[in-house]
Amino acid sequence: MTPLQRYIAEEIATDHADGLIGRREALRRLGLLGVGATAAVALLAACSNSGDQANSRSTGSTPAESSPPPGVNGAVAATAITFPGPGGRQLQAAWAAAAQPRGSVLVIHENKGLTDHIRSVTGRFAGAGYSALAVDLLSELGGTAAFKDPAAATAELGKIAPEQFTADLQAGIAELERRVPGKKLGATGFCFGGGLVWLLLAAGTPQLAAATPFYGPFPENGDLSGAKAAVLGIYAAKDERVIASRPTAEAALDRAGLTHEIYVAPNADHAFFNDTGPRYNPTAAAEAWRRVLDWYGTYLG
Repeated sequence: MTPLQRYIAEEIATDHADGLIGRREALRRLGLLGVGATAAVALLAACSNSGDQANSRSTGSTPAESSPPPGVNGAVAATAITFPGPGGRQLQAAWAAAAQPRGSVLVIHENKGLTDHIRSVTGRFAGAGYSALAVDLLSELGGTAAFKDPAAATAELGKIAPEQFTADLQAGIAELERRVPGKKLGATGFCFGGGLVWLLLAAGTPQLAAATPFYGPFPENGDLSGAKAAVLGIYAAKDERVIASRPTAEAALDRAGLTHEIYVAPNADHAFFNDTGPRYNPTAAAEAWRRVLDWYGTYLG
């Protein structure tokens, strides 16, 4: 498996260990990813027996609070657009324009594709003063909406070369520069998308003035020396799988001499910002959103 496929496979196994999906569904999703039956059974067993995760982690939905998810009040409705991508391909995206943009933000989706949640986050940035664009990284296959089975969309993302992701996201940055000329750019991604923020930084991408990856795995041998962004890395205290790459990320940031800060949300788990998911933590999400806007206020405008 590629590092990306391995990351997705481990996420499936972790969801099973935490009781979020059943064994049969976990095996089905791993099969779609190309994991053989024997390897899939072994992976599920390894994750289920690792530190008694099912009992030690908070996995259920957080009780609903009266307040809406952070940034929803004042959010701008995102609209569907297309724009030219690499090799003459058309890329699909969600676009939300701030009334008086202070800067712009590239939003990178999770491994489920361009969902309503990511469209909402795009609109939240616009409401906060940052015009935002979320590229559908399944555009070449008809877009996320072409997949009736979310697990199939995830599996297809696992088959795409990292170089294509980087090229498509850099095309998104070029589109933001065209739509919001003369303003600084940032990039925010979640889970799989957080990993792609790190990948963009490792690819150089000098247009980025700031970046805020949420609980994204750091790429193997990632070298950030070509990046110029001020980086706010966001992790979750209970997300043992992804936070294990934090020391490597910090070492790379130090070597590159990049301005950076790490925030670890206490009592929160992987994907705590996604208010449509079972690990949503409203307290952690609100604090992370505040920190992201403060960071962009400092480094974007």
